[in-house]
Amino acid sequence: MNEKIGGERTWMQKILGYGVESRGIAPVPVEEKTDMAYSRMFTFYVTVSVNILPFSTGSLGPLVYGLNTRNSCLVILFMNLLCTIPPAYFTTFGPKLGFRQMVLSRYSFGYFGVILPVIFNLIGMLGFNTVDSILGGQTLASITAGKLSWTVGIVIVAVVSLFISFMGYSVLHWYERFAWIPVIITFIIAIGVGGHHLSNPVTFEPATAPMVLSFASVLVGFVLTYVGLSADFSCYMPVNAPSKRIFWYTYFGLLTPIVLLQCLGAAVGACIPNIPSWQAGYEAGSVGGLLAAMLSPVGNFGKFLMVLLSLSFMGNIAATFYSISLNFQIMFPFLAAVPRYVFSIVGTAIVIPLAIAGAHRFFDTLSNFLGLIGYWSGTYAIILTIEHFLFRKGDTANYDPSIWNNPRKLPVGLAAFLSLAAGFCIAIPAMDQVWYVGPIAKKTGDLGFELAFVTGLVVYPVLRWVEIKVSGRRG
Repeated sequence: MNEKIGGERTWMQKILGYGVESRGIAPVPVEEKTDMAYSRMFTFYVTVSVNILPFSTGSLGPLVYGLNTRNSCLVILFMNLLCTIPPAYFTTFGPKLGFRQMVLSRYSFGYFGVILPVIFNLIGMLGFNTVDSILGGQTLASITAGKLSWTVGIVIVAVVSLFISFMGYSVLHWYERFAWIPVIITFIIAIGVGGHHLSNPVTFEPATAPMVLSFASVLVGFVLTYVGLSADFSCYMPVNAPSKRIFWYTYFGLLTPIVLLQCLGAAVGACIPNIPSWQAGYEAGSVGGLLAAMLSPVGNFGKFLMVLLSLSFMGNIAATFYSISLNFQIMFPFLAAVPRYVFSIVGTAIVIPLAIAGAHRFFDTLSNFLGLIGYWSGTYAIILTIEHFLFRKGDTANYDPSIWNNPRKLPVGLAAFLSLAAGFCIAIPAMDQVWYVGPIAKKTGDLGFELAFVTGLVVYPVLRWVEIKVSGRRG
């Protein structure tokens, strides 16, 4: 038995020797907070965002919601300017406290109540990795003219991404620092080759409020959900790291590529019906087939560029697998001793079959998923914001790091739990999705996010005040 245990330790030591991060959800101690490359937050989020997914999301404006290029781009710009603020802001908490994002959430939701946002967060992250894997697999398959199936492409993209996630924080940041460069070049070439077609869009009906609001809810689901993992990637930075620089690096690292690629997707989507080769590629291979058609004029070089595009998802998927592993440990505290990277493998095992199942209904999968996950993230963001500024006076010194894992000293969490649940429930009659249209949404369009946000804004301060008075502990 002792020999077996010794063998397991040797195996673990070998893994750690290759630079694999073993730390899970425990706060990063001050002596280990040595990452002073603050600009990495910009390149990290650029790599996470520079892939085909924002392009596909932007194309939903004309293809699903009937908005022309101008209206689609205006909605894209406004919603991203607003919704990028919370993820960028909560990134600044990582250096000051050394907490992962959902550990920080315990100081509002409590030890047990945090399970609710963790569930929503896991659904969102697993969903993102599913649609990313679908797109990556379809793009890889489009290069081979049907010789490589979507299923095989999905498995390749997911497994390679798992390897990067497996290594942990340092390798992840190193990879994300450079991986965006060839992908940006590929998109520039695609614009250069097919850009002359963008002056030939189809004619659209005038925009209506329901069309705009429904597309806006999809965009909220795309960017605001980063708030559930913000601090995960900055917690190794020192306590005295400049918060303003980290905020702006994160803000523009998300905003710039997302807005540009979503607007490009909207412009291309508005022209697809008027360009036979694009229409044929889109019908044969979804967005991957569309991009293959756009790059076909450059021959085999275009196929090489498609390989780069198919691999562009690895930065996003790997980072998300990393956060998924942390969320599993918070959801199941009794598994906290299990190494973080084991849960990355579990996440991959979940994503691959989901991606294979959803691959043949990609746009339904994407629009339904993004529209749904945006509802919880607005309420979650306002709960943490109110907690910080109202109940902790806007000072991270009012968070006691020593109680991060103590359910008796952390907040009860009932106020945050009920506020988040109420926000989601009130959003239901205002939802406008393919599978369900609520009675409010039938008249106004999708107002689910707005109502959920306002619910959290009104309900949480009252319930939290009562919770503190009754329980006698702020946490």
